[in-house]
Amino acid sequence: MTGDAPAFPIRAFFQRLLGPRALAYLLHLRPLEWPIMTAHFLLGTLLAAGWALRARPTLLGWLVFVALLNGGTLAINSAFDKDEGDIGYLKAPPKPPEHLLAFSSLLLAASALLGFLLPRPFALLNLACVVMSVLYSVPPVRLKARAGWDLLINCLGFGLFTPLAGWALTGRPFDGAIWWACWGFAFLFAALYPMTQIYQVAEDTARGDRTLVIRLGVGRSLALALAAAAAAHLLFGAAALARGRNALFLVPSLAGWLGVLLPWMRGWRTWTDRRHETGMYWGLGAWAVTDLSLLVLLWP
Repeated sequence: MTGDAPAFPIRAFFQRLLGPRALAYLLHLRPLEWPIMTAHFLLGTLLAAGWALRARPTLLGWLVFVALLNGGTLAINSAFDKDEGDIGYLKAPPKPPEHLLAFSSLLLAASALLGFLLPRPFALLNLACVVMSVLYSVPPVRLKARAGWDLLINCLGFGLFTPLAGWALTGRPFDGAIWWACWGFAFLFAALYPMTQIYQVAEDTARGDRTLVIRLGVGRSLALALAAAAAAHLLFGAAALARGRNALFLVPSLAGWLGVLLPWMRGWRTWTDRRHETGMYWGLGAWAVTDLSLLVLLWP
């Protein structure tokens, strides 16, 4: 890990600041994903309350759902996967430190408990995500190794529950538009999820995991992603109708997903793992466009 740090200037800075042992724990929380989680989480909050946010519960909700829950989820995943190659939001990962499992378990437990300082619907959504995080990564259940279950957990946890939790943080009752939009995000994650696995097929196969992409193959997985993206935008359109808004605001979002997926479907056979990984980050860019489109479309 120490030898890798100079290749990443920011990582080298934090290694000097924290030392290599503490830095390994921080890196396995994968803080580079936190801006993405923050944006998707706060999307629900902004759609519920606009700019009328209360700072203290919003910050506590962010700590509980993003830093503790998401960080703990990714760390407990690393504790069991022990990846040697690049993983999502972390290039050249350090070897998982000795107490990473205990550390990540502590973060998830703290998230579950602190969630009950906030409105009850938020606390229950957060608790459900904690339970799913354990079922996803920890043997003998380890749903991430079971094709179909891995997709379902991610569609529910990141796609559906994350913006719902952001909305629930405000204490407002859910309305029809937010339900349509969040179910749309559940399908949209079905479009993104295969992208996160394609470049890791070799490592997952060596570990014995039977992920969705391994079971379906890359071509079928990309076709599934395209169909899921289309279904997601139909649900976003239903959210627009529920609010009496113009669904044309969804055009940039749909164009972004087609711009990522169609070239990938044409060229995947000749793409290297590095290029597949780059495709995943383009998918995250399309997701950001969707978040912005929904923010404009459904602003209260």
